[in-house]
This record gives sequence, C-alpha cells and structure tokens, in this order.
Amino acid sequence: MMEIRRDILDSLKEWKNSPDNERKPLLLKGARQTGKTWIMESFGKECFEHYVKFDFDRTPELQTVFRNTKEPERLIKELSLYSNVPIEPGRTLIIFDEIQECEEALNSLKYFCEDAPQYHIVAAGSLLGVAVKRKSMSVPVGKVRTLKIYPLTFKEFLAKSDPETTGFIENISAIGHLPEIIINKLILEYKRYSICGGMPAVATKLLENKGMSAVEEELQGILDLYELDFSKYATPLQVSRITALWHSLPSQLSKEKRKFMYKVIRTGARAKDYEDALTWLEDAGLIYRVFNVSKPGMPLSAYSELDSFKVYACDCGLLRRLARIPAEVVLDGNSGYTEFKGAMAENLVLQSLMSELDGDVPYYWNSGNTAEVEFVIQLGTRIIPVEVKAENRISGRSLSEYSKKFSPEYRIRYSFQNLQYNDGLLSCPSPLAGWTRKLLGLCR
Repeated sequence: MMEIRRDILDSLKEWKNSPDNERKPLLLKGARQTGKTWIMESFGKECFEHYVKFDFDRTPELQTVFRNTKEPERLIKELSLYSNVPIEPGRTLIIFDEIQECEEALNSLKYFCEDAPQYHIVAAGSLLGVAVKRKSMSVPVGKVRTLKIYPLTFKEFLAKSDPETTGFIENISAIGHLPEIIINKLILEYKRYSICGGMPAVATKLLENKGMSAVEEELQGILDLYELDFSKYATPLQVSRITALWHSLPSQLSKEKRKFMYKVIRTGARAKDYEDALTWLEDAGLIYRVFNVSKPGMPLSAYSELDSFKVYACDCGLLRRLARIPAEVVLDGNSGYTEFKGAMAENLVLQSLMSELDGDVPYYWNSGNTAEVEFVIQLGTRIIPVEVKAENRISGRSLSEYSKKFSPEYRIRYSFQNLQYNDGLLSCPSPLAGWTRKLLGLCR
C-alpha cells in the first residue's frame, strides 16, 4: 500500500531528541481515520531500533496491568510479557493505542513523566476528547504534551502526487507570477484533492488510480463509521441531534451567508437543544466553529461573538460526500454547483490554515449585511483579513471595506489567480494556502 509522508513526523523527531527531563509522554488527538496509528508506527520504524504497540481495545486484558500498579518500572516489566521486542529506554518507542479504553493507562502517563522520563511513550485514542468527557476521565494536565493530528493537507498530498511541483514551490524566494504550467498543475492537483479530501485511506485510493467508485466507497465507509460512533459515545437523545446537525452541514454551507442557523437543522430548533451536539462534534474533531469578531483586536477571542458562527467540516472530501456532490461536478465546475463551490473553497482553505495556525481556529468578520471577510487570522502580532474566492471570481468589496475601517498591514486573497503582492495585498493561489507563512515572509 502507498505511504504518504506526514509533516507531523518532523515534530515527533524533535520530541524524540529532546532531553529526558524536558520530554513528556506524547498524546495524539484527532478525528477518526486521520492516520494516528499509522503515524505512531511509522515514527517507531523510522526513528527507533524497536517499537511496541499496546492496543487497549484489541487486548483488553492489558487494563489489568495498569489497575494493579502505577509504578513505571513494574509496568514495563509486566508489559514486556506482552511484547516480542525489548523495551529499552532510548531504543524502543512505546505506543499506547486506543488509550481511551483504559483510564488507568491514561493516568499512568503522569507517573512516566515524573518517575521514568527516559522512556519514549506516545499515546492516541479514537474520539479521545469525547470519551474523556463521557467517562469523566482526567487527562494528566501538565504531564503530557498534546499534538493534534489533522487530515492530510494539500501540501502533503502534492508532495506525493507531484513532487517536482512541490519542489518548485518550496524553492520560491520572491513573490511574483508563477509559470503557467505550475499554476495549471497546482489547480489540477487541488481539484483532485478536493474530491478525495485528506483522509489517508481515501487519498491513497485516488493516488493509486483505483477509480472513483473505490474513493466514494472509502469515504462512505468513514461516514458510516462516524455515525456508529455517535451511537457508541453519545446518549440516545444526543445521537439524534448530533446526526441531524452533522447532516445539515451541506445545507448550512450552501447559503449565501454561511452563518450557522439552527432552523436549518429542523423547524423550531433552539440553540440550547443543540449546543451539546455542536460541542460533541468539535470534541470529536469533525467540525470547526468559526466565530464572528466585532473588530480585529488582540486577542481575537476577546472580541468573538459566541452566538454568531459558521461551521465547517474537518475534511473537504467528507463534506463533498455528505453533500452527494459527484466528482465530475467538482472537476468541471457545473453551473448548478455555484453556491456550494464557494463553501468548498472556504473549507479547503480553512484546512490548510489549520496547520499554518498550529490548530488555532480562525475567526470571521462582517459588517451587517454589507460585507463579510471569510477569515481573520493572527500570525504573531499581525491580524490579517483573509478573503476566499472560488476559482477566478475575485469581484466584491468586503476586503476593501474591512481595509478602510481597520487599515491592516497585510491582506490575503485566495483564488485561482496567479501569485502577486501589491500594496499590502497578497494575492495567493488557493492551493498555496499551506505555504502562507512562507509567502508572507517574502512580501516586501
């Protein structure tokens, strides 16, 4: 099976090489099917002499080991009985998978941090945030380092699908028009990515040219798995609300103004009835809530309006499948796809920005019914308005109105137009959203 290298491996290598007294056990969080287990195993193969995986779902008897003791050295001795490789400090990566099934194992990370930091431990679990809340489990705050795992980014997808174009982008040293052949390649691969999305198993099917039926089947399988998770990790009342909210996403995003409206879920729906469902989907990593800000002050969170927000999916491929948009419509730009095309464009850019912003969800800004800027982001001390346009349509005055009101140092517009910088405006091809920090650094 094809393997797609994940950029998160660089962060894992830095963690591995940090001093024992500074390194804490690592806890990976992220939506189902984003590749957490694969990442941990690849890290073990690439960077250690040995790795050993303890899966608390597949091997429930492991839970007894952690119920009997909290002492790390005794735990290691007992875990060695379940391992075919030696468990040695500095040479063996210890993987705790599906750790949400064993609260004692989760708590043991505290004692490894305090008493046995010489061991390299990385843990992950399905729906960890949801499970921790439902079971009233406690994560040892301050004793673990948390890393978020997101779906495959377009940057990672492009590195596998077209390494030459990736190399060209990585070597950009000044802002200016890109060769037409590069733009055309970027747009083609970006459209292919928008069809499959960033779930590794789905992207692999497309990159291996298995055909669209295989891609659609894989996407539907993930959506079906999510709905089973709703039933497993939520109360019966929550399940119906989570399911209804999840299925309302395409309708929410098809509106010209994408502000989330409870009445789209069902007539008479109220905020207090669906707040728990929104939080559940957020904790599961399946949605992002983008809140409105009254003004671009610092910190942005101080100016957020909690009753005004937009909801996007964690992955554009899942969103496309949820909306039942055929692949050929995305490729050909069917005229009936106009409204949802804008939603997909925003969702795609948001996915790239999540990695660029280290997981901080951006905000958006509007001025009544006269103007709306899709995203407002903070990079260092700079607050930057971000406009997203579907393909080459760049008309509109929202960014201009924002600029007149707040005079930002930089503005960004993502579209399918070529790369250029002029008077504080970075016009960036949407496929390059994952290189935003680099490109802003080149603006002069």
